[in-house]
Amino acid sequence: MTVAFFGSRGKVGRELCPGLERAGYEVVGIDIGDSLDPNGVETMIDFTQPDVVETNVVESLRNGIACIVGTTGFTAEQLERLDVLAKEAGKPFFLVPNFAIGAVLMMRFAAEAARHLPRAEIVELHNEAKKDAPSGTALATAKVMGTAPEIHSVRLPGLVAHQEVLLGGVGQLLTIRHDTFAREAFLPGVLLALEKLDTLPPGLTVGLDALLR
Repeated sequence: MTVAFFGSRGKVGRELCPGLERAGYEVVGIDIGDSLDPNGVETMIDFTQPDVVETNVVESLRNGIACIVGTTGFTAEQLERLDVLAKEAGKPFFLVPNFAIGAVLMMRFAAEAARHLPRAEIVELHNEAKKDAPSGTALATAKVMGTAPEIHSVRLPGLVAHQEVLLGGVGQLLTIRHDTFAREAFLPGVLLALEKLDTLPPGLTVGLDALLR
């Protein structure tokens, strides 16, 4: 399979593109100033920035290319537009706030814990270069918990991606934490998304958890 990778020279792309090639995928790297040649490309992967990702998704869908997106920061209006466009194209638009499988499990555990300890807050910590705050992972965690926890965002050099969910009760505290120390942790999730992408319906699907059920 030929994969167009938007952001191939970014921090995530430099880690993931060699791994995808080792797994047998042909990777076409696309970065600032590069144009997409859709010939032969079946799937795109996007790890860019919130200000350009919508354009990349629109161009890909209009060329009949399925989308796997790890960039966050979409507005509700953007997601609605892209969902409609993906359905019209008959292709999946798979938005994954976090490709680390441990982070997906953290969200699942937090949702279960919130049923019993509804008082909770989320602390998410990322590198200072991350532009959106709160992170997509924190927003997705809050959504599945259903308790509207307050989210605290930290942006500092030296961090990669870290999140704590703190759930308090009388006389007790439950902490669920996931740490990503290297971006290579995203590779198994990306490979899973590529393997299972054709099982998803046309339109928007959010979260790697959709493939882990």
